[in-house]
Amino acid sequence: MSEQLTLYLHKLSPYSQKVQLALTETNAPYRGYHVDLFNKPKWFTSKVNPVGKVPTLTYGGPSVDPEDPSPLSAKMTESNVILEFLADLYPDSGLLPKDPVLRAKVRFFVDATTKHIDTPFYDFVRGQGSYEDVLKGIEYVQGLLEEGGDFAVGDHYTIADACISPHLARLKTITETDLGKFAVGMGLKLGEELKGPKFTKFTKYAEQILERPSSKQTYDEEIVITYYKSAFVRTQ
Repeated sequence: MSEQLTLYLHKLSPYSQKVQLALTETNAPYRGYHVDLFNKPKWFTSKVNPVGKVPTLTYGGPSVDPEDPSPLSAKMTESNVILEFLADLYPDSGLLPKDPVLRAKVRFFVDATTKHIDTPFYDFVRGQGSYEDVLKGIEYVQGLLEEGGDFAVGDHYTIADACISPHLARLKTITETDLGKFAVGMGLKLGEELKGPKFTKFTKYAEQILERPSSKQTYDEEIVITYYKSAFVRTQ
């Protein structure tokens, strides 16, 4: 019998989605618990994660009420750390390749995604970053993709794909809806630019990875759109 896994998450969180993707791709049995980050319960910071962030994963110990986790369970935070843990927990899943060179490439891709996609993209969405930095980041990551490949690294779904997929989903949303704190029309402009020949490899990869059942199961676009409409109200 496998050890219990409980994932504390929030549906708006791309970092929670990273972990959900990895768990879904491995068909791992786990229990998901949605934490209301806008009205955070006291037990979450006192018993699960003192910082109060999601995702948080508990592993092992008895299977108990998620609101009263066992002190015998290990508590893990930070999405990229949890991804590595799951790859170690399920070594035959392919989340990390067995080849050491490919493993290094996966880890480099994860780091590149954090630096060149995650940070500039959400800065742009919040109206704190530049359009040009988003394009530069996408161009950099595109350079890491193999020509004609279906995955970020190698020929199998890895934590590299899980790491970037939530950002790709939200990128698609803002380029189709123009929702964000950026200037009106810049989201749509970004979408048009990404359709050009310069970004063909990136766009093809994004389309393929977002068509996977795991991506569709773990991304609730309606919830994201509703939140963006309320959070990113533009002043006229």
